[in-house]
Amino acid sequence: MQRKGTAFAGLSVALTTPFRDGQVDYPALRALVEFQIEAGTTCVCPVGTTGESPTLSHEEHERVISEVVQTAAGRIKVMAGTGSNSTHEALRLTRWAAKEGADAALMVSPYYNKPTQEGFYLHYKAVAEDVGIPICVYNIPGRSAKNIEPETIARLAELKNIELVKEATGSLDQASQILNTTNLTVLSGDDSLTLPLMSVGGSGVISVVGNIIPRDVIAMIDAFNNADLAHAQRLHHKLFPLCRDMLGLATNPIPIKAAMKLLGRDTGEMRLPMTPLDADSESKLHQTLVKYGLL
Repeated sequence: MQRKGTAFAGLSVALTTPFRDGQVDYPALRALVEFQIEAGTTCVCPVGTTGESPTLSHEEHERVISEVVQTAAGRIKVMAGTGSNSTHEALRLTRWAAKEGADAALMVSPYYNKPTQEGFYLHYKAVAEDVGIPICVYNIPGRSAKNIEPETIARLAELKNIELVKEATGSLDQASQILNTTNLTVLSGDDSLTLPLMSVGGSGVISVVGNIIPRDVIAMIDAFNNADLAHAQRLHHKLFPLCRDMLGLATNPIPIKAAMKLLGRDTGEMRLPMTPLDADSESKLHQTLVKYGLL
C-alpha cells in the first residue's frame, strides 16, 4: 500500500525551546536547528510537548515556529506543533504555520476536555479542510487523558491531508491496527519503541533523545531500512538504556533539558510548573551520559 506522508519517514526531532533569564533564547533555538541539519535529520518539530508549548504565550508560540522555518530555509523539513484543546486555537496556529512556510503540522489530540470520538474526528476535520499542509495526528492519551481509537484514525485517514500519526499510546496492537486499516505513515512517539514499531510497519520516530544523539537514531533507522536487522538491534540496545534511564527520571522535557545543560548545549531553564532535576536525579543522569559515552 502506498502511504501518505512518506516524506517525513526517518528521524524527526521534537525540539526543546531554550530559555535564558525567563525569555525564549532565539539564537540558541536557531543553533538547535543547525545542529539537526548538520546531523542529517529529516524534520524538526518545534513547540510540541518537548518544546514546552503549554507555557509559551501565543505570540512566543508563533514566533518560535517562524524562527525555525526561517532558519531551516528549506534545508530540513519543519513540522510545527499547532495542537490545542480548542479547535478555534488549533485552526489559528495551523493557519500561522502554513502561512510561515512549515511543511506540516503536528496536532496533539485535544486534552483535558476529553471529547467523544466524534469530537476528535470533527476537530481534525475542521483543521484539515481549512489548511492545506499535511497534518500529523499526535495521539498521546497519557497526557491528553483519552485515546483516539483506531477506528477514528481510520476515518481521519480518508481526509486528504491527514497524512501521519505520531503513535504514543505505547500499544503495538493499536499501531498495527492503524497500519492495517489506513495508508497513513506512522511514527513512534516513544524513543524506546522506535525499532519495535518499525518492525510492524512504522516509518521512524518523532524523538526526544534525537536532541542529543540524532546520528545514532538515524543509524538505527537506516540499518533497519537496509535489512541489517542485527545491526539495528545492536543500536536499539545501545539506545535503550539511555532512553529508559534519562527519560524515566522525570516528566519530559525535564531530563532532556538537564542533559543538554550537562552537555553545554542549553541553560537548562524551564518555566513553572516544570522544575529542574533534583541533585540526586542529576547525578544519575550524569552517570547515564558517561555510560553512553557522551561525557
